[in-house]
Amino acid sequence: MRKNIIGFNITVGRKKPETIVNKDAACPFCEYDHLENIIARRGEMTLLENKYNVLEDSFQTVLIETRYCGSDIPDYSKAHMHELIHFGVEYWFSLLDSGRYKSVLFFKNYGPLSGGTILHPHMQIVGLRHVDSSLMYDKSDFIGMTISQTKNVELNVSTMPRLGFCELNILTKNNNELDTIADFIQITVDYIMKYFNKRCKSYNIFFYRIDGLIAVKVMPRFPTSPLFIGYNLRLRPNNLNIIVDEMQKLYFNKS
Repeated sequence: MRKNIIGFNITVGRKKPETIVNKDAACPFCEYDHLENIIARRGEMTLLENKYNVLEDSFQTVLIETRYCGSDIPDYSKAHMHELIHFGVEYWFSLLDSGRYKSVLFFKNYGPLSGGTILHPHMQIVGLRHVDSSLMYDKSDFIGMTISQTKNVELNVSTMPRLGFCELNILTKNNNELDTIADFIQITVDYIMKYFNKRCKSYNIFFYRIDGLIAVKVMPRFPTSPLFIGYNLRLRPNNLNIIVDEMQKLYFNKS
């Protein structure tokens, strides 16, 4: 089995600030007027080079989503959510199409079990020079039971999950439908954080470009199953139909 392996700089990693658990620590993203290495700004959003480049042979950037440290995706106005996804996708695509990187990651960590270290809402866009993007996913990861569908964008819950339990997928037939993608992301995060499980305090969002088209996976995060860590065994819950029905009633069938 071929695997992607990338070096991690421990010395740099030890210097990274942490504000998720250590809530008394100063937030580096709240010093809005003193941010360094800024690439672009749009409204209250800022894209900058990551000061702590822990991944070897990479170019790491951070997209600060808002000035407000205590907010997150469910709190954003629809207009801000749309602008955030447009801004992020535009820069992600620019790195993908630059020819400088073999693959480019676009993702978000939120919460103590997400793998993140900073509470302030942000995403990351990372260019990797020597990592094979074809090993990062299998198309079956996005097969699922449909929750909602427009002409070009589908929201579903995975029946072939990457890790297990509730994995929500957003698939598009047209990359111009970014507003609908943004709406579905906001709905899935709202559901995960408010309704899915009262113990859930963390999630990840992962973006992919598969055969030229955007795909998004939103995952609630809990302690990772030892069956997956030890044996690569993914867990499919027996309540997927309940998740579909609940999300349809909460967000799509309100009449």
